[in-house]
Amino acid sequence: MTTTTFPNSTQGETRTVHIREVGPRDGFQNEPETIATEDKIRLINALGRAGLKRIEVASFVRPDVIPQLADGVAVLRGIDVPADVSRMVLVPNSKGLDNALAHRDLFEEIALFVSASETHNRRNINRTVQETMDDVRGMGKRIVAEGVSYSAVIATSFGCPFEGPVPMERVLDLAERFAESGATELGFGDTTGMCNPAYASRFFAAAVERLPGVEITAHFHNTRGQGLANAYAALEAGCRSFESSCGELGGCPVPAGSTGNIATEDLVSMFHEMGVDTGLDLDRLIAAARDAQSTLGRKLTSHSIVAGPVIWAPAV
Repeated sequence: MTTTTFPNSTQGETRTVHIREVGPRDGFQNEPETIATEDKIRLINALGRAGLKRIEVASFVRPDVIPQLADGVAVLRGIDVPADVSRMVLVPNSKGLDNALAHRDLFEEIALFVSASETHNRRNINRTVQETMDDVRGMGKRIVAEGVSYSAVIATSFGCPFEGPVPMERVLDLAERFAESGATELGFGDTTGMCNPAYASRFFAAAVERLPGVEITAHFHNTRGQGLANAYAALEAGCRSFESSCGELGGCPVPAGSTGNIATEDLVSMFHEMGVDTGLDLDRLIAAARDAQSTLGRKLTSHSIVAGPVIWAPAV
């Protein structure tokens, strides 16, 4: 991997961020055409070779609900990533946790989730927020007892397409309840792309202050074109952990029209130009995203797929 010092990068101490790739789960689940298991495996292997240390691989949801993820166990068994890559699975409820723990040897991290919006939670998993959080207490204890890394995700943290603004206090209260159940990482999801940089700055400053000792992760969608700006605002507010998806894959099935996550390669390109260390090989990330584009047979919306990385000519 080649490290380049850009003329417009931030001077002073180098900042380091951690990026989790969510394309193989969060990205692919919204694709209408069934993606072959071997294509998923090839993409995950390529992402692992690009230096990603954390990849969201699969979800233990009912196959009739999300058929695209029905081959999750086969994907987990088939991938060949470096030994230092942490494989994450998403679990919706206690039944999903039972199924996941039956394959405990195939992953290192489990993520539980809830929507901060009551309406979105009902439409997404057909439960109230309280029902979900009641289940979380028991699931969290089981995950911790198994010695698995436990993360939590709060969807619609920055706004709900059905209810409108979501109070910051409600989101942070849910985050504290997850932390009390044993979660060591809290991810805040801009599920339908309703955040803006000013609010991201205030929100992540408050989250970092209120949740000491917990890894704070930003998960932005680019539905309205503000994803990278929001990531920058979160970075400046003290967030050092991000989730993104190769090729800008993804979206939210509830409601329609919610487009993908920020592209991993675009996020990394921005950070590298700013002098922020990601530990990732941008060329390999772009190659993986282009392979995903070829597999899907349609043009993806990542800018780096088209433009490639920034290359500065040597000074004359």
